[in-house]
Amino acid sequence: MHYQGDIFRPPSEANSILLQITTGCSHNKCTFCRMYKQSLFSIKDDDTIMADIDFASKHCQHQHRLFLCDGDALTVPQKRLVPILKEIKTKLPWVRRIGTYANTKSIKLKSKEELGELCSLGLSIAYMGLESGDDVVLKKINKGSDTARMIEMGKKIRSAGIKFSITVILGIAGTERSQIHAKQSGLVLSEIDPEYVGALSLMLTPETKLYQQWQQGEFELPGPQEMLEELRTMIQYTDMRGLFHANHASNYLPIKARLPRDKEATLELIDQALQGKINLKPEYMRGL
Repeated sequence: MHYQGDIFRPPSEANSILLQITTGCSHNKCTFCRMYKQSLFSIKDDDTIMADIDFASKHCQHQHRLFLCDGDALTVPQKRLVPILKEIKTKLPWVRRIGTYANTKSIKLKSKEELGELCSLGLSIAYMGLESGDDVVLKKINKGSDTARMIEMGKKIRSAGIKFSITVILGIAGTERSQIHAKQSGLVLSEIDPEYVGALSLMLTPETKLYQQWQQGEFELPGPQEMLEELRTMIQYTDMRGLFHANHASNYLPIKARLPRDKEATLELIDQALQGKINLKPEYMRGL
């Protein structure tokens, strides 16, 4: 496989075929993220992509999922993306699910009919970072979108039949707007009603603008208790039919809940942790 730069994928794609069709991230301006700082965004040439699909057809016959890397493969124009998906369908008939990262810009570039075409060719799940449902926070972290656009594009891609997985970040609002961020995130998630939500806990990363703001005293990182309180509020205000996970390596308390069924039990579990009846993950065991 012809990989360029660092390769990232969602935790749920750990055992997937990783097919890199773009490099970098088409936005790459979020203050908290350094994942693609060393990579310029580009679309790889068709010959390389097709050669990698051919390689996978010979060496990846036991993997039933495929993930299109890098940061925003959905940006690839329809006239190029359709042949790629058709080639996957032809050469890798055992692949049952194809996933990609997406953002509001790339979803907006595709019509509902085009998204439906991609779905019919096997693209069955897209991952998007909401990060926060608070527009003040989204502006501060330079997300490049607001909640109205997040909701609009989330509903659009879901209406095309593509499952949607959304990431939110506990602690991203700092201490000042912690509970506002939590409540508003729950309300936005309720509006989109995605199949999956993954809550991560912020870990400040050197060489990012947010890390510099923290060093300069311009950003105050919430502690474990405050992040748990955020998680509780977020789940309290989330009305969706799907899985809400907070079991990423960064989280202090692993949570895996099917909403609305497990909502009250999950809130009770968090309450027990807040009361000190359940041990939280120590700092040395947390990771990105």
